[in-house]
Amino acid sequence: MFFRSWKGALCGALLGANSVAAIDLDLGQPDSIKKAAQTVAKGMRKYYTGDKPGDIPGNLPDPYYWWEAGAMFGSFIDYWYYTKDTQFNDITTQALLHQVGANKAFMPDNQTRTLGNDDQAFWGMAALTAAENGFPDPPPDQPQWLALAQAVFNTQAPRWDNATCNGGLKWQIYPFNNGYNYKNTISNGCFFNMAARLGRYTGNQSYVNWADEMWDWTAGSGLMSDDYHFYDGTDDRQNCSEVNHIQWTYNAGVYLYGAATMWNITNADKWRKRTEGIIAGLSVFFEGEIMFEVACEVTGTCNVDQRSFKAYLSRWMAATVKVASWTNELLMPRIRSSAKAAALQCSGAPDGVTCGLRWTAGAAYDGEAGVGEQMSALEVIQANLIDKVDGPVTANNGGTSKGDAGAGAEEVVNPRTYNVITTGDKVGAGFLTTILLAGLLGGAWWMIA
Repeated sequence: MFFRSWKGALCGALLGANSVAAIDLDLGQPDSIKKAAQTVAKGMRKYYTGDKPGDIPGNLPDPYYWWEAGAMFGSFIDYWYYTKDTQFNDITTQALLHQVGANKAFMPDNQTRTLGNDDQAFWGMAALTAAENGFPDPPPDQPQWLALAQAVFNTQAPRWDNATCNGGLKWQIYPFNNGYNYKNTISNGCFFNMAARLGRYTGNQSYVNWADEMWDWTAGSGLMSDDYHFYDGTDDRQNCSEVNHIQWTYNAGVYLYGAATMWNITNADKWRKRTEGIIAGLSVFFEGEIMFEVACEVTGTCNVDQRSFKAYLSRWMAATVKVASWTNELLMPRIRSSAKAAALQCSGAPDGVTCGLRWTAGAAYDGEAGVGEQMSALEVIQANLIDKVDGPVTANNGGTSKGDAGAGAEEVVNPRTYNVITTGDKVGAGFLTTILLAGLLGGAWWMIA
């Protein structure tokens, strides 16, 4: 167990040696929620070194991949939205603007060897959240939040692949990356989520049409069941004839918020039914009313990425409440119970407020720690302030972020080309992907058909 021992040592070095009391959370007191969120956010901040001299803004140190840094800054944007505490705003703005890439579409050259559509989308969704939440706009001479989100969408829409499976997005952007033949649910779900939200923000019907098409494709491909369970993905070399039925919290969450946003736009019964169906399907991720990652927490096999997935379900459940208020009684009891359980797990050494992974373990700290653990606890705790904040703005109702309907066009018209990848690069870039695909396609005992 070298990795866990090494990671524990890193946590100790990062978090210091002073012992303090565990997090005290009173959900009936907004100030208590804000204080708890601040404590957890500070714990997450300690992992980030990109603002240090000689480091790269926006990057997390090993073992974290680039996409999770984008997700983390999305959580800092949420933190400001809920608390109005500005202490993480500067590093968040710096990181997002530094990682936009040459064509300002969150495709930096140094991430090419592992760049998937989902990776790009998590940075795009952070920018879109900044626009929706009214996060302070960048300087006028810098790319703007809405335009960055539009650039991500505009570069992904042409990747819609009708050659196999009647459409959908591949996992990876470049054919030299492992996973290029996998059409995974999170990549397609992020596209659906962004399409719906861009449609709401801008009022542009073309985004809404894309969201409709992606929903229909997801259902038709078998990645979503008739009772609204979302599966991991499918191999386009088999024309998507076989589906990997592993379920992750973030897949359900990304479609939940997209569906609720579509209801908000259209007020259509079909979108209310779909939103309610997804909420009913979330039961697989709850032990009682407490959230857990069913695919890996039980077996103790959650990898670095998967340790953050509950953050996104928590984030999107709360966001759903804001755009579809009738979901409050369906979602908030689970958010409250999960937040209480998460706070109990934020009791780890060496500082006494390090957050663990397994919220179902009660007050017995499980010994796990990292960015994903902190981010998950942060999102579910601060989600309890959702009724204290305004809903997401739009271009015609409070939004200040400037858009660009043609953003990302340079990447689409003149896509970058790269030298043939070497064997060494394949090993470096694709090692974890290969292991993941092998594990996924091998199946698991708890799959739900």
